Amino acid sequence: MRKIAEPTIRRLSLYLRFLEEFEGRGTLTVSSEELAHRGATTAAQVRKDLSLFGSFGKRGLGYPVPQLAARLRDILGLERDYGVAVIGAGKVGRALAQYGGFASRGFRVRWVYDAHPAKVGMAWNGLRVRDVRLMRDDFPGGAPDIAIVATPADAAQDVADQLVGLGVKAILNFAPVHLAVPHDVTVKNVNMAIELEALSYALRHR
Repeated sequence: MRKIAEPTIRRLSLYLRFLEEFEGRGTLTVSSEELAHRGATTAAQVRKDLSLFGSFGKRGLGYPVPQLAARLRDILGLERDYGVAVIGAGKVGRALAQYGGFASRGFRVRWVYDAHPAKVGMAWNGLRVRDVRLMRDDFPGGAPDIAIVATPADAAQDVADQLVGLGVKAILNFAPVHLAVPHDVTVKNVNMAIELEALSYALRHR
């Protein structure tokens, strides 16, 4: 499959959310202009993004909302459930593990780990925090689909190495450090400081 640029994938996620809102209101068709307006882009960009994956809609009639939403869910791989492990039971890890919006998209947090004895054994919404040293014992037949690293920076690389050893191929990293992983492992970094600095720049130069 040809490589699709990450900004395109992010826009597809936005289009899907807009389509689901239209579905909820009973709207049957939507134009590229309407999707563009909601997504702060152009109608030409919407059409270009969607054309990468086939032909959708008809000129002058717009896109059929239910069908396009279903197709985008398929493109984004949302037609199945993913098992998610959170490593790090601090404030960020706890918030992520208890966020109900993940499950509605098929991302089901099933495991939470930490190295601190005071946190091991805590129960969150039916999940019990386990000792991080037990990860290998917990996955003898296969790794979680996705792992979320929410540890302090000095522990993150060791955790990432363990996850790679288990066979994890997708990591969402909240630790403020670059993770070195093999080329076949995808890491997405969430750095709040960088996002705040981008907002600071926007305020400074508006």
